[in-house]
Amino acid sequence: MSEELFGNKSIISWLEYYNDNTQVDLEKVKILDITRKNKNLIPAVEANECVMVFTEAGHHDIFYRMWDVGLGECEVWYNEGSEPSGRIKHDKIKDMINRGINASAAMLIINKNACNTYKIGMKNASFSKGSVQYVGSELRAIILNKMHVSYGDNICIISGESIAVETAIIAGEGHVTAVEYSARDRETLEENVDKFGINNVTIIDHVDDEVMSGLPVPSLTMLVASASMEQEIRCLLKLNPQMEFVIYTLDFKMAASIPQLFEKYGIRDMEMIQVAVSKMDPSNMFHTEPAPWIITGKAVQ
Repeated sequence: MSEELFGNKSIISWLEYYNDNTQVDLEKVKILDITRKNKNLIPAVEANECVMVFTEAGHHDIFYRMWDVGLGECEVWYNEGSEPSGRIKHDKIKDMINRGINASAAMLIINKNACNTYKIGMKNASFSKGSVQYVGSELRAIILNKMHVSYGDNICIISGESIAVETAIIAGEGHVTAVEYSARDRETLEENVDKFGINNVTIIDHVDDEVMSGLPVPSLTMLVASASMEQEIRCLLKLNPQMEFVIYTLDFKMAASIPQLFEKYGIRDMEMIQVAVSKMDPSNMFHTEPAPWIITGKAVQ
């Protein structure tokens, strides 16, 4: 599908059409063209009171998917056909789950319960149950803080399933390459990608020059330290000689080896922290969870 399906003139025409036929304050409208790749519709609707969605024909389950994640009470304003003209209609998503999109057009989705404040560090209960042992939400929030993800960033995540999901939501205009070596973990990540309605994630099973070829070049890599870490760093630095790294490990020996590894590959400004989280149980006793090291640095070449 051409990225020119909805150009500036077309967008303005649709804005004028909805301005003339609804009471929507266009100042609050988020414009989302899902004919372009990597656009996340569900997170956009969850976070915005009004989203103008530009779409092509063929999305047969678009309303069902929104209903399935709890957006059934949202209201959709739309017309018949591909032109911004004619009678306007409106229905709730819960009444449209058996419908699809049969023409290239724009629709308004109104979510009166939108929450436009994203909370970093989602609860683990939010994610699909599967083979993955998720890092605690508090630790995930710290890791994401160290990553400093921006809206349009391309990021590589190695063995960090829930972090890949949150990163993809934050980097809504960017791309996440998620590396999962285990087939079961890939399946769990695929379930989460589908559950959260994110489209800007590519899941691969290992890191090498051939697999990474053709994927968006990341500016930052978050990885869980493992025996393959040096090979991963070497490959990623070929793609981006100024790559930033955020490394997570529970292994003291692995953490102790990273300064030398960073020195070998010209990764500077290293920072290493250890994070300990204690939680109170129903008996009012505190239990300390495993305390990982988080190491950051940026390649300078």
